Amino acid sequence: MTQTAPGTSRSGHVVAPEMPARVLAVLLSAMFMGQFDFFVVNVAAPSLRADLHASDGALQLIVGGYAFAYAAGLVTGGRLGDLFGYRRLFVAGMTGFALSSLACSLAASPGQLVAARLAQGLTAAAMLPQVLALITATVPAPSRPRAIGWYGVASGLGAIAGQVLGGALITADLAGLGWRAIFLVNVPVGAVAAILAWRMLPNPQRRQRPGLDPLGAIGAAATVAAVLVPLTVGRSEGWPAWTWVCMAAAIPLAAATLAWQRHLTEIGGTPLLDVTLLRTPTFRSGLAANAAFMCYFGSFMFTLTLLLQAGLGLDALGAGLVFAPAGVTFSLGALAGRPLLARYGRRAVLAGSALTAASLGLLALSLHLGGTHTALAWIVAPTALASLGNGIVLPSLIGAALVDVAPERSGLAAGALNTAQQFASAIGVATVGALFFTAIHAAHGAFGYPVAMTWAATADFALVLVVAALIQLSVRAARTP
Repeated sequence: MTQTAPGTSRSGHVVAPEMPARVLAVLLSAMFMGQFDFFVVNVAAPSLRADLHASDGALQLIVGGYAFAYAAGLVTGGRLGDLFGYRRLFVAGMTGFALSSLACSLAASPGQLVAARLAQGLTAAAMLPQVLALITATVPAPSRPRAIGWYGVASGLGAIAGQVLGGALITADLAGLGWRAIFLVNVPVGAVAAILAWRMLPNPQRRQRPGLDPLGAIGAAATVAAVLVPLTVGRSEGWPAWTWVCMAAAIPLAAATLAWQRHLTEIGGTPLLDVTLLRTPTFRSGLAANAAFMCYFGSFMFTLTLLLQAGLGLDALGAGLVFAPAGVTFSLGALAGRPLLARYGRRAVLAGSALTAASLGLLALSLHLGGTHTALAWIVAPTALASLGNGIVLPSLIGAALVDVAPERSGLAAGALNTAQQFASAIGVATVGALFFTAIHAAHGAFGYPVAMTWAATADFALVLVVAALIQLSVRAARTP
């Protein structure tokens, strides 16, 4: 595929007719790596506990620290891309991600690994908003669904590869590295991706550059922290009083931050959170649909991993391989979603949602009937079918949220969308996870895990129905002039 002579949009962006496949591959490597490292620690938890003598609280911070820093920094990362250039931020973020991954692999204590994971999350927040921002700013609307379809493939495969490849690397114990290999693999990949990105990625120019909003960035990060930190460590700590105080404090923090953003808008400033984005009906409804989907997806991946390893006794590799067919079906769904959407419209997305919901219902029924004797085939097959539906739905939701966003606001919108997704994923893990653990304690013994997964799958079934309802609202929003 060759790149034809570019044109220029009214906003001052250079717009290429279509992004070459090799450029898109470099860009999407960041999405894959970011999702991979979000999920890979799940299968490494037993190894981390044995090698670093990590407590339950430390493990929660190792897993959740990345998610917290990632979610807290995404909007700022998007704004910095608008300010300094998407390519520059992408390369800086990718380089930092490789270096922080190296620091993770060298950690000699739980505290060091937590610190390195926080740095890893912040660097991911710098590079990942630039992916959607560059797609939105440089790919014209007719070609954009194809690029977003591949974005969905990279996102889903990264999440599933975190389970599959992570389990394989830990089990292989290459050069005696054990869990350290899951972080070391990022170093050469990140170095190559950074070099190729600097040489190949487009560099759209702006006539006007937005300013920074440090107070808004602090307020947004504090609001996210007030919710995600208690949700991350609250269960393992027995929900002490400070967790409830923090979550209650998030409400006035959010209100104060939004008031400051409105004030900056009124005086002609450049707020970090441009609340006028929410006046775009498709962005508002698309944001809600994406959040509901990620609430289901994050909780499903988390609870199913626990069932496979702690409940059914599979090792890291065996648990990872259960997700391998899901990786294939997700890719097929994401690639088929674009022509299906073009031909059938929202009916294709609703059909994907229905397939996911039905598959979750089948999984819940299989575990209810089989308990600890449930054959793996009755777990693998529904998971793969649900993943096929996910592949159809997720790229369509992302595209629907960004369809009416102006190119000059691409970084900000992408950061807000990614933040909503990660925040919702963390909430899903915390809430559905709490339901999962409650069911385990109620049922007692190994049999509690299938019962718990039945409850979790039922909750996820309900969340997918919410996604379907929000898709309908998004369609109505798109029709509203």
